[in-house]
Amino acid sequence: QVQLVESGGGLVQPGGSLRLSCAVSVSIFSIYSMGWYRQAPGKEREMVARITIGGSTNYGDSSVKDRFTISRDNAKNTVNLQMNSLKPEDTAIYYCNIVRSGYIYWGQGTQVTVSS
Repeated sequence: QVQLVESGGGLVQPGGSLRLSCAVSVSIFSIYSMGWYRQAPGKEREMVARITIGGSTNYGDSSVKDRFTISRDNAKNTVNLQMNSLKPEDTAIYYCNIVRSGYIYWGQGTQVTVSS
C-alpha cells in the first residue's frame, strides 16, 4: 500500500521560509515523478513543482520557481519543497503527489499559512 505523509507546514510571516517534506512508503526508484500541489480556499488545485525519476524539475508558476526549490532524497524516500520569501498568496493546503506505475497517489495535505 502506497502512503504519503507530509510534514513541515505551519504559520509563517511574510518573507519567511518553510520546508515541506513528504515521506513515501515505497522505494523512490519505483516512482516516475513526485510533486507538490496546492489548493487555496475557493480555488482549484494547482501544481507547484514536480521532479521526475531522472531529476528533471518543473514549476507551475514563474514566481514560485524563483522562490521554491523541489528536491528528492533517495536515501530517505522523501520529496522536499523549500519555500523562501513566502507571500500571503502562498497560503494554501499543500499536497504531495506521486505517479507510480500509471497510478496517481496523494497525501493528506499540510496547511501553510502566510500572515503577519
